[in-house]
Amino acid sequence: MTQPLIAVAGAASKQGRSVVDSLLADGGFRVRALTRSPQSELAQSWVKRGAEVVSADDLAAAFHGANGVFLMTPPTPPNNSQEYATGCLMADAAVAAGVRHIVFSTLENVDERTKGMKFAPHFTDKARIADYIRRLPVQSSFVMIAFFFTNLMEYYLPRWENDKLLIPIYLPEDFRAPFADPLSITGPAVLDIFKRPQDYDGVTVPLVGDWISPREMVETFTRLTGIPAEYRNAYTREGLLHYFPEFAANELLVQELLGMVQYAVEYGYFSPANRPEHITPDALNWEAFLRRTGWKGEKAEF
Repeated sequence: MTQPLIAVAGAASKQGRSVVDSLLADGGFRVRALTRSPQSELAQSWVKRGAEVVSADDLAAAFHGANGVFLMTPPTPPNNSQEYATGCLMADAAVAAGVRHIVFSTLENVDERTKGMKFAPHFTDKARIADYIRRLPVQSSFVMIAFFFTNLMEYYLPRWENDKLLIPIYLPEDFRAPFADPLSITGPAVLDIFKRPQDYDGVTVPLVGDWISPREMVETFTRLTGIPAEYRNAYTREGLLHYFPEFAANELLVQELLGMVQYAVEYGYFSPANRPEHITPDALNWEAFLRRTGWKGEKAEF
């Protein structure tokens, strides 16, 4: 019997790579990876493992013959964001191609939960896309991932000062928030959804590797690496722009970064309906993530 075919949009993203790797490792599905760089070293490594790699520019062709698709939309700058339109376009293309099951990576509707008090369009747009998908004639399931550990390695970089590593973090020092490693947590969850679709029809699966405060993150970092480090505030406007003055060039981006974290602190990252009771099984916590990556404060590319 022919194995089901799963198409993975955004295959080169952190979430997408995790899904492709999990599906290939499982061996129970044919995998079609959508990317804008089919000749890249990463894409060709998937080909060697048995995946089909296609251009993401032609969605009709990319989704043709697929039983299921994993969709994710990378956040776009809040100035004239096209994220909602892009997500709906992808979902429509999947349905038109005859796909039977869409798994979408979503977030909470911040605008709705805060009654417009907090500005976080890349959260809200994903929630609106999920609502759109729910109205389509297709089975749908959703994953909702916590704050990424990798944010500190890509966007909120530490810096050295007087023989100490200062780690600016976008949350209050003692506020415990949900975090996860998107590279290792996404794929196993999506794989389980595609293997047991009847158990996940219409379901949103929250994914969390750790509930941890910035203070605990910095203390764990120092304990594991031996590097003296200190927390610095990037939660307030003043703190954010002190450590990352380049953000000031885009006021809407500043508003979004602040709105996102203020929302998480004041309302909770997950709504009551989606807040998980437990850590995701086998997910990396912060300590395990540091041990796996060997990160010591340098910028990382993914």
